Amino acid sequence: MARIDANRLNLEERVVDIRRVSKVVQGGRRFSYSVIAVVGDKAGHVGAGVGKAAEVPDAIRKAVDDAKKHVVEVALNENTIPHPVQSRFCASTVLLRPASVGTGVIAGAAVRAVVESAGVRDVLSKTLGSSNKVNTVVAAMQALGMLESPAMVARRRSMTVHELLGSRAAV
Repeated sequence: MARIDANRLNLEERVVDIRRVSKVVQGGRRFSYSVIAVVGDKAGHVGAGVGKAAEVPDAIRKAVDDAKKHVVEVALNENTIPHPVQSRFCASTVLLRPASVGTGVIAGAAVRAVVESAGVRDVLSKTLGSSNKVNTVVAAMQALGMLESPAMVARRRSMTVHELLGSRAAV
């Protein structure tokens, strides 16, 4: 898969979650902040990352930099996804299904941030198992990465899109 240059894209940053975490040391507790951020251009490119630092702004900057390193291209079908997809990461399972025009994004906060940043406007989703935001975001990213457009499937099978879809070739 070709590497995507995030600096050439007009990416919008979105913070999904900020958590204060602690480390117990001999003198007490040391606090730091863990941030999950999502970047996307709302046109088929999205990335997610995690950052951790002693101060919130530094953690956000690190999370955004990490997200820009992990930008992937998403196959879209107009305003929705081309087919249903399910992905599991750790104990979180994310199910994404295409929706008709005008449905909107029916998703929880973590999945909503990922799919909206990718440019999906109509999708149905369900999060099963753990609701841990880090695992849910990673599962949603994996699900979007598994999507294939009809053109990609036809190319892999050495066919044309018309041969693949037959009478449904309104792509």
